[in-house]
Amino acid sequence: MRNRRTAVLGGSGFIGRYVVKRFATRGEVIAVGCRNAEAAKFLKPLGDVGQIVPLNVGIGDETLLPAFLAGNDALVNCVGILREGGAQTFELVHHTGPARLARFAREAGVDRFVHISAIGADPRSSSAYARTKAAGEQAVRDAFPTVTILRPSVVFGPEDQFFNRFAAMATISPVLPLIGGGETRFQPVYVGDVADAVVACIEDPATAGRVYELGGPKIYTFREVLELVLSEIRRKRRFVDLPFGLATLQARLMSILPSPPLTPDQVELLKSDNIVSSGAMNLASLGIAPTPAEVILPTYLDRFRRGGWYERRSRE
Repeated sequence: MRNRRTAVLGGSGFIGRYVVKRFATRGEVIAVGCRNAEAAKFLKPLGDVGQIVPLNVGIGDETLLPAFLAGNDALVNCVGILREGGAQTFELVHHTGPARLARFAREAGVDRFVHISAIGADPRSSSAYARTKAAGEQAVRDAFPTVTILRPSVVFGPEDQFFNRFAAMATISPVLPLIGGGETRFQPVYVGDVADAVVACIEDPATAGRVYELGGPKIYTFREVLELVLSEIRRKRRFVDLPFGLATLQARLMSILPSPPLTPDQVELLKSDNIVSSGAMNLASLGIAPTPAEVILPTYLDRFRRGGWYERRSRE
């Protein structure tokens, strides 16, 4: 019996690389779709020779996607962006691209499809990110009714753009902003747990057509997130309240930067809690025990301490 063949679009990204690693350990043959196959060669040592094949194909490559999907038994869509840039718009990446991908997957005879969305996906949201995520979910369901949709909260891990960003900010700024008073709630989920959820959904046909919301074991306010970061990197900083209106104005001014630390759309997202809904199917529904942030953060935030990893050892 041949090994299962799985296509992972966005497989070289933050979540995708962990998904690829999980499938590789299971002996699957993996086609990794990414915008720069050369830069994705770091994935190859995760498997045997020829087991992981990076390919230049993106969510908007209408002519290449059918060939990318041909012959695969399963598909995972890990593609997503936090801010728009150039041709990478929310509408393309989160809505029209996944809709087309789902249609091609159905036509290619793909058996299992997992689509990674986000908690907060809402067609009525003031955030374009959240609206297009919701539109993408509906479009994917319409084209591929047995799709399994995963909605993670903020995902953390060594390559994240959440805890790393705040830690970096704390190394250069004497103050940290509490946008909207710092009361927005988050339920950070470990990237390894998200990858395990993907594998569980691919393996279990009973998850077909279902939606799972993925969150960690603890809910934090924005203030508590910053306090946790400061505790891990052993620095003291003053908090300053930043009303949403002023945060939006500052974000608009920062939008001229090549990689702005905050966008107006992200401010809109901060106006709503990012936690698992009451009664939603979650990690526990998949038999996965969520990993506490406090267990993982010391493994990668120590580089933001004044003495880095060696500072920790000297104290010990």
